[in-house]
Amino acid sequence: MKELIEAAHVALTDCAAVKKGENVVIVTDEPLRRIGTAFWEAARELGADAIFCEIVSRATHGAEPPRAVAAMLKVCDVFMIPTSKSLTHTDARRDACANGARGATLPNINEDMMKRTLRADYKKIEERTRKVIALIEGAVEARVTTAKGTDITMSLAGRSCHEDTGIITKPGASTNLPAGEAYLAPVEGSASGRIVADGSCAGIGVLHEPITIGVAGGLAGDISGGAEAETLNGLISKFGQDARNIAELGIGTNDKAILSGSTLEDEKVMGTVHIALGDNVSMGGNVSVASHLDLIIKSPTLIIDGKEIIKDGNLLI
Repeated sequence: MKELIEAAHVALTDCAAVKKGENVVIVTDEPLRRIGTAFWEAARELGADAIFCEIVSRATHGAEPPRAVAAMLKVCDVFMIPTSKSLTHTDARRDACANGARGATLPNINEDMMKRTLRADYKKIEERTRKVIALIEGAVEARVTTAKGTDITMSLAGRSCHEDTGIITKPGASTNLPAGEAYLAPVEGSASGRIVADGSCAGIGVLHEPITIGVAGGLAGDISGGAEAETLNGLISKFGQDARNIAELGIGTNDKAILSGSTLEDEKVMGTVHIALGDNVSMGGNVSVASHLDLIIKSPTLIIDGKEIIKDGNLLI
């Protein structure tokens, strides 16, 4: 537990700049109870007015927490949310930030990942991420290709590129921890082509067989590739067509992250691209659905308005 508390202390100080007397809310669930407890202990040691809250595990990523917890988040100064299902893309998290709270979600983080990645140099990650954003901001079109068959284009026109650097010192700021990505919502209806995800998939883990997804009109169509593809179909089928929306294009910028099977870390691996299906409201899109599933693509080439940003998994900055 000592190492977990030390890692939590780094997150609360270096990333969130928690001050003595601030109201810090920790929301966790049973699978991540020890990590939630570590955050509470670290916040208490910093002199914060710390609150520990354990909720019943949500059924899916993006499902809302209890209303009472949402109300508590809305009036706190800082939140840390290590839960087995992500609360990142929820109204509760969005409303909290809109009301001035700052904080991080840590969906499905494990103890090894926490000890290893929360000690990364987030100043360097911040610098690297902002260089990527500078190359994407204002762009019109993105194309992703891989040797395994990914070839998809999407419009970025009018969409802002966001940063996830881990630095959340300003009111309303939010991040995932571990952090390290640049991301944006492609224009709804614009994506077409094929995704061959060969890294990992939210809700599944590291993929043993690539998942191939046909995309037309901004929606994922046929999903093939064996048992894991069937699992992905099952995860999104209950939410209807909106869960098939091509919701996100993201670029990993964390040099300490490794492909571990946890989307929280996998989508941050430097030189990877991830494409998500489902909700995109948090990143400036228009589709609201209680599902957001990231698919990690290894060794991609990313072309922005005709210029290569990543070449076969090598970040060109």
